[in-house]
Amino acid sequence: MSSPQEIILAEPRGFCAGVDRAIEIVERALGKFGAPIFVHHEIVHNTYVVNELRGKGAIFIEDLDDVPPGATLVFSAHGVSKAIQHGAQARGFQIFDATCPLVTKVHVEVAKLHKEGYEFIMIGHKGHPEVDGTMGQLDSGIIHLVEDVADVARIQPTQTDKLAVVTQTTLSVDDAAEIATAIKARFPLVRSPKQQDICYATQNRQNAVKLMSPQVDILIVVGSPTSSNSIRLRDLAVKLGTEAYMVDDATELQPEWFEGKSRVGAQDGGHRGDHQVSAAQRAQARPTHVGRLGRRLTCRVTVLLNIGWVGFVTMLVFSIEYLVGFCYVRNKGALDKE
Repeated sequence: MSSPQEIILAEPRGFCAGVDRAIEIVERALGKFGAPIFVHHEIVHNTYVVNELRGKGAIFIEDLDDVPPGATLVFSAHGVSKAIQHGAQARGFQIFDATCPLVTKVHVEVAKLHKEGYEFIMIGHKGHPEVDGTMGQLDSGIIHLVEDVADVARIQPTQTDKLAVVTQTTLSVDDAAEIATAIKARFPLVRSPKQQDICYATQNRQNAVKLMSPQVDILIVVGSPTSSNSIRLRDLAVKLGTEAYMVDDATELQPEWFEGKSRVGAQDGGHRGDHQVSAAQRAQARPTHVGRLGRRLTCRVTVLLNIGWVGFVTMLVFSIEYLVGFCYVRNKGALDKE
């Protein structure tokens, strides 16, 4: 089988500021208080990061009953409900809140408008921890969840004069816009957010995939299966007509995906994927040319050597970290110096 001849990397990649902050909080808590540190839900939806922190003494839990008295507890980047907050305080835990500031912004807006008598429509995915946390800011029945346009016709707010929309921060921008349009059509007086709730990092990555998809034969999204961001990137590429797969690391790549493909796109969903690749393999697969495309939205790496399938896989995985700058290792080094 002939190996692909080009890898095009989407830009931006790597951890967003909210993920960086959440990881740093757990790292600092471990450094100051020692293991174990308890974390409500996975700190971020990134298998490698979770396993790395677990190895250092972080224990990820879903039920507060699993946390012993007097323990240190960190809330994940996705945020938690008022019930979880109050329950943790009542048990006397030492609490650190790693909620992404953009998620906190949504929580603050919900609390503010609720005092003014508003009900809410939330665009999001049922069961996602961020959605659970936001809907849990108020009593049941005040925030109505819609996952698609069809749901808009089914919800029954108790009043429509004061109705506001909030969204999960990691949605598909296009899908959220379509649902928001349907909400506006049914409820003309609905209040939209002052600023779009979908985070800038999510928007930038989706824009990069939009630009890159027509240029490649296949797209590989490097991200964990629980990551809403990674799922949206893969789904967006497929919607645009590009074959796309999501992998947690290089071991999940399948040779048959690349048969007859000459140009491969790659987007890093915040995952460090090259920790298994040896220094010798990295040297063999070092990029021979790097160019900029589309106002920094994509980077192209052209493989000029016939390095075969193994070399191609090494090149694909290495290229992600080569351009990201080994983000997790770099962040850990910065913490170690402080």
